[in-house]
Amino acid sequence: MAAPQHFSTLYLSAPDVIALVQRKGIEPCLRGIADCIHADVQRWEAFDKSARVASHSRDGVIELMPIADGETYAFKYVNGHPKNTRWGLPTVMAFGVLADVATGAPLLLSELTLTTALRTAAMSAVAARALARPGSRTMALIGNGAQSEFQALAFHHLLGINTLRLFDTDPAATAKLQANLKGTGLRTVACTSTAEAVRGADIVTTVTADKTNATILTPDMLAPGMHINAVGGDCPGKTELHADVLRQAQVFVEYAPQTRIEGDIQQLPANFVVTELWEVLAGQHGGRASDAAVTVFDSVGFALEDFSALRFLRDAVAELGMGQPIELIPQLSDPKNLFGLLHTRSPLLRVVA
Repeated sequence: MAAPQHFSTLYLSAPDVIALVQRKGIEPCLRGIADCIHADVQRWEAFDKSARVASHSRDGVIELMPIADGETYAFKYVNGHPKNTRWGLPTVMAFGVLADVATGAPLLLSELTLTTALRTAAMSAVAARALARPGSRTMALIGNGAQSEFQALAFHHLLGINTLRLFDTDPAATAKLQANLKGTGLRTVACTSTAEAVRGADIVTTVTADKTNATILTPDMLAPGMHINAVGGDCPGKTELHADVLRQAQVFVEYAPQTRIEGDIQQLPANFVVTELWEVLAGQHGGRASDAAVTVFDSVGFALEDFSALRFLRDAVAELGMGQPIELIPQLSDPKNLFGLLHTRSPLLRVVA
């Protein structure tokens, strides 16, 4: 029998990840995650993929998002509860795991709430670099909540966007976003409607939270050459784009079996033509057909992006010497004798006289 080995899982708490982003800087983190996503998407066929498993309730959804290549398995636990802010909780909360495929041992346990915002923004930028017109400098940002700063900075740093046209049904959200973006080099313009915000925009990002079939963007708002980054429609019964916007555009998705259930294309027949983004990044599809074409990235969030974000975190904390080892798995002197652990005295037990 092999000699017993002490095994621990590296744990990254929310404060750890906040400190990591502060130490590295938000631009290097966005760029680093985007680079990991781009590299992983290009080896798309190496991954064992499936649509996420979702448990829907009246007030929201809880999801598990698994994926693996031949060496590493990852999953994310994530929720989406739009009413959570009433109780002082984030709309989205998440954590994730990286594990060794050969043994099943969990190598990394990390917060993914902040990291999901970073990876979603990085994924948007990866898609836009492939699909938007070169030289795009103005973006409309519809929905100015918790994800908006990350989207703004990803497009600023990774695509060169310098002007944001903003709209939210809650003016306080727009004011919050403008305050948080001061000093970043981004010019912000608060608008009074979606139609006003998208006027003159090269790129339109929709990132709204309400769990409803909405029509945030309608066909009359489209302009030749526009790229639409549709982020908020990400579960059954939740959309942002009028169906005719999709019919008039070239539509790109992450993983079609999942997006047809959750994305804006849930409004359309199952044979509606879409292109998976990996085909463009791998050179198997040309992407944008012309400068005048309207492109849509129907983004719902896919497990590969979390895989990429987790491996970015793993490498970053190794570089910075961060994280804490925890005994998530029992240490066994005899791996066939799990029950024997109950005969040992736990250091946490205290004898009460």
